[in-house]
Amino acid sequence: MGKVILISGGSEGLGKEITKILSCNHSVTILSTSREKLEAVAGEFQCAFEVCDVTNHDNVDACVSGAIQKHQRIDVLINNAGVHIAGPLETNSFEDIKRVVDVNVIGPMILTRAVIPQMKSQGEGTIINIISQAGLYGKAERSVYHATKFAMTGFTKSLEMELSPFGIRVIGIYPGHMRTKFFEKAGGQVDWENAIEPAEVAKLVEYIVNSDPKTTFPELGIKFIKDKIF
Repeated sequence: MGKVILISGGSEGLGKEITKILSCNHSVTILSTSREKLEAVAGEFQCAFEVCDVTNHDNVDACVSGAIQKHQRIDVLINNAGVHIAGPLETNSFEDIKRVVDVNVIGPMILTRAVIPQMKSQGEGTIINIISQAGLYGKAERSVYHATKFAMTGFTKSLEMELSPFGIRVIGIYPGHMRTKFFEKAGGQVDWENAIEPAEVAKLVEYIVNSDPKTTFPELGIKFIKDKIF
């Protein structure tokens, strides 16, 4: 029997690749703010979708409640949605800083908070946070973006301790630079040398999803080490 899985940012990039590999054997619902992209991916991979702004707690609560009503459970949450920002701090506008923090930090926290009661009632569940090497190392002119990823590292490690007594796994994945349009969308210069294929990371996510719910992973989760940190 397949698992019930929610994927934020599931309509493009790594999220789309994860959706592709998981929707074959599981009940996947992808979340994004773009209905057009969601409909295209859902049609291609035969999964469900919900238009959802992860920074809006009412919207998130409604989407999670709808999934629980439909399936009576949620087995896996994959926090994948994220946005990028670069440049000297003084050149980053307040609006851009707030948006990056809201999407990269507040969003995963709100979405995770929404699924915890159901996972506790089930006595098991898996929360996978796609973080990035930026959550482990600093880089000049990336202070805001890296700060959000460091926040997610602390969130993941702390929540792992908090939820393990309830049979809920919290796992961080720290990929290096991937061959997606993530950085290009933010106007960044892209160097594809040593870049990871999204399919590699998606296969790792599949392995975790399909593993025994009692299987645990190292303190920092699964790390993809590459020479260049973005």
